[in-house]
Amino acid sequence: MKLYKIGLFALLFITFISCENKNAIEDIKNEEDLKKAVKDTFNYLPASTTGQVVFHKYYSLSYNEDYENPEWVAYSLSPKQISKAQRKRPYFIRDPKVKTRSAHYKNYYPNGYEKGHLVPAADRRFSEEAFDETFYTSNVAPMDHYFNSGIWNNLEKQVRYWAKRYGKLYIVTGGILKPGLERIGREDVAVPDQFYKIILDYNDPKHPKMIGFIIPHHDSLVSPKIFAVPVDSIEKITGIDFFPALPDSIENKLEKEKNTNRWKFVHFQRY
Repeated sequence: MKLYKIGLFALLFITFISCENKNAIEDIKNEEDLKKAVKDTFNYLPASTTGQVVFHKYYSLSYNEDYENPEWVAYSLSPKQISKAQRKRPYFIRDPKVKTRSAHYKNYYPNGYEKGHLVPAADRRFSEEAFDETFYTSNVAPMDHYFNSGIWNNLEKQVRYWAKRYGKLYIVTGGILKPGLERIGREDVAVPDQFYKIILDYNDPKHPKMIGFIIPHHDSLVSPKIFAVPVDSIEKITGIDFFPALPDSIENKLEKEKNTNRWKFVHFQRY
């Protein structure tokens, strides 16, 4: 890990693990303890190009006010978190932690787009608090219904299957934000024409694996596997460094590969 990265991501690291692993920071009293904690505990948060990083208890995000979208949401998903519990869907509300205010849900009416979750509500059914957190408008982007309930939903199911099969996963998701996108509502919410998802399996540090996807924003009858890409290509399009805390030797190797053979793809019923 480059030394200059430690200072940049120290605050992000402490805030995140204070939510997911409180015991990890109890003994941090000085800079040396912090460096040891950074070394001993994996930090998967991407870099932020906007400087507006928000930490919720069960996921984190970087908000891009110019597009009224998150540039990324990041969270971990473990087998024990996957639940079929039925929970009452709350109303979508503005994210109280976004200083510039996340877009109001009324921007989506009557424009024909759904409020598409980036951290899926289905990944957070294990508790009411975790489930409700996914209904902040900082965690959604405008999605076509058939895309959201079709190929995008199938990819989300695939990720849950992988979590049960491989163990804890680290997931980063977002729309690809760029000039010229369609805008909706009074707040000019951007409609991404592509969405990305990145999954890292770091359960065995000696044999980690990573896979990325860029999915065009329209429904498709093919498997998400067709849209697998090296993570390097997502970084070039978005300008985001997704795993800056990984040792460079590991990061560079994983982000260049597109080895779909290391991931078992299964067919899911649509809709």
